Amino acid sequence: MTETIHEVDVAVIGGGQAGLASGYFLTKRGYRPHRDFVIFDRSPRPGGAWQHVWRSVRLISPPHYTRLPGLPWERPFHGPPSGDEVADYLAHYEQHFQLPVLRPATVHQVTNDGPDPTITRTTPLLITTDQGTWRARAIINATGTWDAPFIPAVPGIGDFRGRQLHAAHYDTPHEFAGHRVIVVGGGHSALQILAELSTVADTLWVTRRPPEFRTTPLTEAELVGITRAVAAHAASGRPLRSVVSYTKLIETPEVAAARERGALNPRPMFHRITPHGVAWNDGTTEHADTILWATGFRPVLAHLAPLRLRSPHGGIALADTHAAIDPRIHLVGYGPSASMISVHRAAATAARVLAASRPNQRPNLNQTSTPRS
Repeated sequence: MTETIHEVDVAVIGGGQAGLASGYFLTKRGYRPHRDFVIFDRSPRPGGAWQHVWRSVRLISPPHYTRLPGLPWERPFHGPPSGDEVADYLAHYEQHFQLPVLRPATVHQVTNDGPDPTITRTTPLLITTDQGTWRARAIINATGTWDAPFIPAVPGIGDFRGRQLHAAHYDTPHEFAGHRVIVVGGGHSALQILAELSTVADTLWVTRRPPEFRTTPLTEAELVGITRAVAAHAASGRPLRSVVSYTKLIETPEVAAARERGALNPRPMFHRITPHGVAWNDGTTEHADTILWATGFRPVLAHLAPLRLRSPHGGIALADTHAAIDPRIHLVGYGPSASMISVHRAAATAARVLAASRPNQRPNLNQTSTPRS
């Protein structure tokens, strides 16, 4: 069987903020769109994960940081941008720089183009997608977390007769008007959703740990310190921690109003779910019409599993932006670069390293027909 293999030097997986920033810096390093690199995006539309978030979501970072390299926002900043605004900006960014995004294109797996005993740092990679197979010297993985919402395993979760949904599938509070809603989670998403749900519904907030609030906005020095702390954690190969474990919770005016309504009285995590609610080991029970899991996301990395990048601790150990055990694989939008604030440096670093290690003799960048059994 003969299959067409598309040849590029670098394949970028993910068309959100991390993938677009990486594409921008690759072009600055002399990479030609479509010929030298391509960006795969599984979504049918530009905008990254921001096009899917609930309507009222707002960024918590300072407004002047919420942009990508090379293109300032044209709108005046009157408060933090919404998800729709960020998605529109990303779409404009992609078009402005004519970045080579192929969509919709789902990457199924990344494998080595050769038997295991012969794998070296120069072994090409094969990227299998629903739009064909591609061969590349290296990849920048920029898949983020949105497509991997996490719900913890709780006894009885399958017995609940009400509605369960993850924050990834939440839109507006109005469909929950008059309901008893248990919001599970101690991060910014849980807090934002709880604040607005509590205006129309009877809510109960449940967290695994007691929530910690900060009294002042994040400073630039604190943001730098947080990025360094996350980088050190990622370098160890341990699973990533939640954002709120570094930033603490920020009290917006909406959250302050929820506090005044008495909605910010968290209960510890329940021990099991019943057909009509939740229960704790001390015999306490609570009725619920809906359980909303604002319990975070996990990095989307299953397509990299054939490369065996995970450390014994369960995460992928990073050396700057690349996997410590495989310098062909750069991860942008992972760990210390998982925000619009920090993605600039990681994308620039990955592009610089890849350009510096690029062979003098370029491979044939035209499409080739290669026998594949």
